Amino acid sequence: MFIEVETHCHTIASGHAYNTLEEMVTEAKNKGLKGICITDHGPEMPGSCSSLYFYNLVVVPRKIDGIMVFRGCEANIIDYEGAIDLPESALKRLDFVIASLHDVCIPPGTVLDHTRALIGAIKNPNILCIGHPGNPLYEIDKEAVVKAAKEYNKAIEINNASFYVREKSKENCIEILKLCKKYGVYIAMGSDAHFKTDIARCDITQKLIEEYEFPHELIVNKSLENFLEFLRLHGKNIE
Repeated sequence: MFIEVETHCHTIASGHAYNTLEEMVTEAKNKGLKGICITDHGPEMPGSCSSLYFYNLVVVPRKIDGIMVFRGCEANIIDYEGAIDLPESALKRLDFVIASLHDVCIPPGTVLDHTRALIGAIKNPNILCIGHPGNPLYEIDKEAVVKAAKEYNKAIEINNASFYVREKSKENCIEILKLCKKYGVYIAMGSDAHFKTDIARCDITQKLIEEYEFPHELIVNKSLENFLEFLRLHGKNIE
């Protein structure tokens, strides 16, 4: 596989995904990964789990069948200041929190609104990654968001699923990728898998990485060590 850690995937706890946590981990092992982040949707997503689910992720073993399991969430941004749908006490128990804009949780506004929301989320010390910022429903000032990610050492996701489910995402993602390269900003290559066979799927993202010669050392999930080092940068020392 091109990556060693899956940073964005969903289980049945999200309400619109179709495999259990254990099934996702097994598939990650079958694909030769070394780690997987379980990032179910926050509670504002219709049909998703309550905040108690995220508090209790500490009961999930750190390793299952030799695969490192990272406790995460795809939190929903719920206002244009960048607030999300999980309390700080839950966030502190997690390893890797993605913050994303979803139209079922917050209506699209202006470019300024969306940009302010993402930068507000970036400033939250508990959020380590911005999810699918290439979404054309939420056009942003790409350079401003990438510069903010640089300032706070956060990752910007290049979301492989977006190329299939969000029309016009590719053009936005290419611009974002170029800016991340220009400013030396971390990226995460997330599959956004909602079914196990999509775990670690990064076919289009990989092509873009190669085409634009993006530095592999800035891909947080290229290797397990890259990912652990990125977490350590944010005070999360995981053995």
